Amino acid sequence: MSSATLSLPFPLPTATSPTCHRSRQLSTITSAAARRPRQKATVKTDSEQRQSSSSSSSYSNAGFGASEKKEARWRCVEGCGACCKLEKGPSFPSPEEIFTDPSHVEHYKSLIGPDGWCIHYEKITRKCSIYSERPYFCRVEPEIFDSLYGISEKKFNKEACSCCRDTIKAIYGPNSKELHNFNNSIWSTPS
Repeated sequence: MSSATLSLPFPLPTATSPTCHRSRQLSTITSAAARRPRQKATVKTDSEQRQSSSSSSSYSNAGFGASEKKEARWRCVEGCGACCKLEKGPSFPSPEEIFTDPSHVEHYKSLIGPDGWCIHYEKITRKCSIYSERPYFCRVEPEIFDSLYGISEKKFNKEACSCCRDTIKAIYGPNSKELHNFNNSIWSTPS
């Protein structure tokens, strides 16, 4: 829990404060709530319980009041290639904004084809022809994100997923099958 100060919409009453009557009002409200008739309990069937637990599968209860949100895990989706569109437009950083070494800027620019796609991206197969030998800046890895963007390993999955999502939306659109496939991949259990 953070050390932030709790901000209430009203000051807490003290015995000498003019707002002490609020504690009496709260007491009246509390006792009125205690007298309210309880709702009738419903019993779920086994299939209803399984269905409700599977629909809330992004949370796991580890004990009283404890819940942990499932975190997306970055994975590359075969047949996407959105990151291979090297000229993405003004809403994305330029090579000069990303790289500090001018030779890396030149290398990046040398990969841009006349249509803005990487010269090694095969549009028919949607694969990189030099995938195993691709440049370091084409790799989505914690160390690379740290060196290029200053993103720590702890934040890597969240930032990599967000970065890919933004790129896929910009290249293929917000309702594309590529985005759907990516979201399914990052939220699925690793095999």
